Amino acid sequence: MQRLPLDHPGVAETGTPGRFLWWMARRQWRTLAGGMFFGIVWMSAQAVMPAVIGHAIDDGVAAKDREQLVEWAAVLFGIGLVQAVAGIMRHRFAVTNWLIAAYRVVQLVTRQATRLGGTLPRKVSTGEVVAIGTNDLSHIGQVMDVSARFAGAVVSFVVVSAILLQTSVTLGLVVLVGVPLLMLGVAPLLGPLQRRSAHQRHLMGRLSNTASDIVGGLRVLRGIGGEQVFLDRYRRESQTTRGAGVQVAKLQSVLDALQVFLPGLFVVVVVWIGARYAVEGTITPGELVAFYGYSAFLMIPLRTATEFANKVIRARVAATRIVHVLSLEPEVTVPAEIAPSPAAGSDLVDTRTGLQVRAGLLTAIVSEQPDDSAELADRLGMAASPVDDEVRLCGVPLTSLDPTEVRERIVVSDTGAMFFSGRLGDNLDLTGHGDVERALDTASAADVLEALTDGLDTVVAERGRSFSGGQRQRLVLARALAIDPEILVLVEPTSAVDAHTEARIAARLRGHREGRTTVVTSTSPLMLDAADAVAFLDSGRIVAVGTHEDLLATDPAYRRVVTRESEPELAVSEASR
Repeated sequence: MQRLPLDHPGVAETGTPGRFLWWMARRQWRTLAGGMFFGIVWMSAQAVMPAVIGHAIDDGVAAKDREQLVEWAAVLFGIGLVQAVAGIMRHRFAVTNWLIAAYRVVQLVTRQATRLGGTLPRKVSTGEVVAIGTNDLSHIGQVMDVSARFAGAVVSFVVVSAILLQTSVTLGLVVLVGVPLLMLGVAPLLGPLQRRSAHQRHLMGRLSNTASDIVGGLRVLRGIGGEQVFLDRYRRESQTTRGAGVQVAKLQSVLDALQVFLPGLFVVVVVWIGARYAVEGTITPGELVAFYGYSAFLMIPLRTATEFANKVIRARVAATRIVHVLSLEPEVTVPAEIAPSPAAGSDLVDTRTGLQVRAGLLTAIVSEQPDDSAELADRLGMAASPVDDEVRLCGVPLTSLDPTEVRERIVVSDTGAMFFSGRLGDNLDLTGHGDVERALDTASAADVLEALTDGLDTVVAERGRSFSGGQRQRLVLARALAIDPEILVLVEPTSAVDAHTEARIAARLRGHREGRTTVVTSTSPLMLDAADAVAFLDSGRIVAVGTHEDLLATDPAYRRVVTRESEPELAVSEASR
């Protein structure tokens, strides 16, 4: 399947659902044209069959001419073969069109998610993205699928109308006028159907988001006994979504009923008129049979046309959501003029907080509010929102550099990092040439690997749920260490492990990252004691810098945060010094 570059001009042009669907159609016009060609041949072959049968009756049966009967039977057999071959090819092209459209949506949304990075979860819920991948892509594929049959329906309608006009002007006019009137009779249902479908689609996105939240936080829910609360919430939302689906189904059922009733009524009218003409002798018995065949056949184009309109409505609703995701812009963009790359081994400075990270050292950030230090860590890697130019590498603002270069040189690994489903070795070695064994040893995760039967070939479950919290945290740390970036920022890398494991990690981390710049946010004395420098963050500013031992001795506020002493305990400690 053809790969689509994200900067393709077509992506920028898809500002509305209609334009998006048109852009999608243009991207696969060859297979659409092939499907339409065979759809026209397939349905046109069906359209001329009543005429052939009529001639066989008049020229062969009624005239008792065996030779004519055999000739028309041979013609009918040939048309049947053409219809069979064309039907097979039409179906193949229809399936191909569905797959191309559906998986092109997957490509576009996936690449957009990669392009947006941390911007995506801040602007679009997980459930919304999941709904695109489970429902919306199917609706986009279906409208490409039905296009082949719709083209055949239009052409066959014209063919039948022309044949009827040549035989009987009255019947031809009945078809030419009656079919559009039948379509107009269905049209009033399409607007309400689109509105109800859009509402149902919105509720499905919310429901998917709720389900994702429940699955992601199931362990926490069990810990606090909140399963029943969220179960009740999911039930309420699912019932609301079900109700919206029922409302859509009500209109859909009326539309489906009209697709059978109106064409059936039309067949009755045409057959009644044709029967009167046959009684009067205006038309022959063979032509009467042909008229009945035309009337029965016209039900297919009519139903195909209403099906096409129905699927276009659903596709437009789906395209609205897809276009919304594709229209999002990342908070970090490539600057118009990219600054020269700072030299390797440069200091990283945040002018807003006053933090200075010395190159080649292990620097720890301590804050009474973990969210403050985590936000500072995100800012150091341009992962926070909004992005500013106050973080500088060798005096150059990060926003002046190519975002790709920043992400290669500065890696931020936070506590929310997860694993993708797949092979464990691929999850740990993202670059393809990392020293995974050494990284696992530093992260004290070798025992996790030894406990797995297949080792690095073990298939990781979704979000790494097969591992405990401490195991997953150590594996996440090993993955970050295996990347071996110039600057590594670790957010609370040992918060879920026991003291003995934390001591081993702290002792090994400094040696593993020797000569490289490392930043750790933590309040653990074990980790802080291993740091070359500790920066104390208070109220958004770095108020003290020094070694862990020096700050314990000189800064009471720092000591209270790290040792978790209360105010009275701190006063007693000060008095005893």
